[in-house]
Amino acid sequence: MQPISIDALHRCDGVKLRRFLTRLLGNPADAADAHQETYLLMLAALSRTNVEQPSAFLFQIAHNVARRMRNRQRLEGTIFQPVSEADWAGIADGYALPERQAMARQDLRRLAAAVDELPPRCREAFLLARIDGLSNGEVAARLNISRNMVEKHLIKALLHCRRRCGDLF
Repeated sequence: MQPISIDALHRCDGVKLRRFLTRLLGNPADAADAHQETYLLMLAALSRTNVEQPSAFLFQIAHNVARRMRNRQRLEGTIFQPVSEADWAGIADGYALPERQAMARQDLRRLAAAVDELPPRCREAFLLARIDGLSNGEVAARLNISRNMVEKHLIKALLHCRRRCGDLF
């Protein structure tokens, strides 16, 4: 069996793979991330095993990557729900009493301290996503990192904040 060239595979199936991923994910930016991840996984797999049908194997990897991305997006949709103005108003009304304001300031200081403890890149990704409201793709573009890395930073930040300020989360 001849060794498989990733470059030849990309030349042969790259455009079809990108269209396949765009159809599965419905978004060219997500498809581009999945496309890159697919080739990285294919490269890793080729170093460990012999593949008889490289094109079919590549598309199976792509299908799995797209499924994981859709599951991640669905999970993010439940974790990172936007807060409306009405929700903020209800929260503010509940904190109108002076003692509640003092407690809220104390909670905010604890949360700010927890965010300050994060590694710089993780903190920056977290603030861009949660404070500035950027999507994971926009954060990735702004920081020049992959969307997958943004998601890892956000998960790390949320877990850290939950450990440090558990009753706030």
